[in-house]
Amino acid sequence: MAQIPILSGIYTDSQADYRTSYPVNMVPVPKGQGISAGYLRPADGIVEFVTTSGKCRGSVNWQDVAYFVTGNELVKVAQDGTKTVISPIDDDGKPVAFAFSFDRLGIASAGKLYYLKDDVLAQVTDPDLGTVNDVVFLDGYFATTDGEFIAVAELNDPTSVNPLKYGSSEVDPDPVEALVVNRNELYAINRYTIEVFTNVGGDFFPFARINGAHIQKGAIGRDAVCVYNEALAFVGSGRNEPPGVYLGENSQTVKLSTREIDQILSEYTEAQLESCYVEARTDDGHKFLYIHLPDKTLVYDSAATLAMQEQIWHVLTSSNIGFSQYRARNFVWCYNKWLCGDPTANKIGYLVQTRSDHYGDAVRWEFGTMITWTETGGAVVHELELIGLTGRTAFGADPKISASYTQDGLTWSQDRTINAGKFGQRSKRLVWFQQGAFLNWRAYRFRGNSDAFISVARLEAKAEPLVR
Repeated sequence: MAQIPILSGIYTDSQADYRTSYPVNMVPVPKGQGISAGYLRPADGIVEFVTTSGKCRGSVNWQDVAYFVTGNELVKVAQDGTKTVISPIDDDGKPVAFAFSFDRLGIASAGKLYYLKDDVLAQVTDPDLGTVNDVVFLDGYFATTDGEFIAVAELNDPTSVNPLKYGSSEVDPDPVEALVVNRNELYAINRYTIEVFTNVGGDFFPFARINGAHIQKGAIGRDAVCVYNEALAFVGSGRNEPPGVYLGENSQTVKLSTREIDQILSEYTEAQLESCYVEARTDDGHKFLYIHLPDKTLVYDSAATLAMQEQIWHVLTSSNIGFSQYRARNFVWCYNKWLCGDPTANKIGYLVQTRSDHYGDAVRWEFGTMITWTETGGAVVHELELIGLTGRTAFGADPKISASYTQDGLTWSQDRTINAGKFGQRSKRLVWFQQGAFLNWRAYRFRGNSDAFISVARLEAKAEPLVR
């Protein structure tokens, strides 16, 4: 018996290139169990929490209460799922930005700034404020940007803006895409550069640039950056570079995206990537970085990467065939659960690990293997066996899973389907017999959907070398 790696797979394309296939709706877990050093578990399911009147545009946990902007409404959601509409809010169809002080919640929506205080929402009408693309809170100040300047509200009156207290990011003439606060410093996220400011006080703009902290890459859009592992993770690039995924800190960047992730990003236009949404979530020993794209979500796990000593990515989708937009984003930890918005429907949900469907709809999973090479000697494969956990599916379900193989990376054999085990069949063996012969190399692909709620720790192949 030979073990075949399953945490990522290989295929080829028409350009004579070897490509990496990452698990789809299966999460790599770096945990030894005596069978392997890591395994694949089903991605979290999504369960409805409350129905809304619009699609989610942002969320925040403020004073231990969950707030969402859904369509043109600011709503408060209680622990029992009760929804309270606080006030209408302008809607341009784009995500909102939140920032909060001790007594105010700031919201940037449709180019305007709002404050929530004592459950009353009011728009800031000071004409010196200008357009508001983003908002943050730091050292008692609410700071905003219109894409060119950084405006700071007055300390004693956050609804007032003094035009003499405008600042700017001037190392490179690229637009300011976003503002981020990290380690009590203000980051101006530009398209091709990132500048860092610290509070020095004074009568005018209170923040001064830290020249040595300047980063020579920037984010592609306002929502393409977030704080991750106490640094900045973003989708972007330097000038005259294609976009990638980077971690920036102390004037340095580390590339998180692999060659395969870069190739996936290259399939989207600049306009499509400008609207990508990046967020982080730490849960159960994982440190996830989500790159929400129009038809899928790419997920990087720094904890698994450190444990496995290779870059660990997986893909999330809410489709049962092919790819479609992942229906969970704007994660917020509140009421001892991960609440999330649905970018495709008028609802708020939460993540669960006891099932993997999305709002009751089955979603697919898939993973591939690395190439098995016989050094041109050839082999007959008598059987394949997936070793893992079965019997955890819903009562009454009779799930099926399938296996196929490729000998050129482009074309695949017909899927061969087997039973994946009903509820309670925890000793079910997942075996495919008589897998035929090959002369050079072969890779495998396994498929199922959320009905087949299984984890996979190992793939074993029983093969016999061909005699020439």
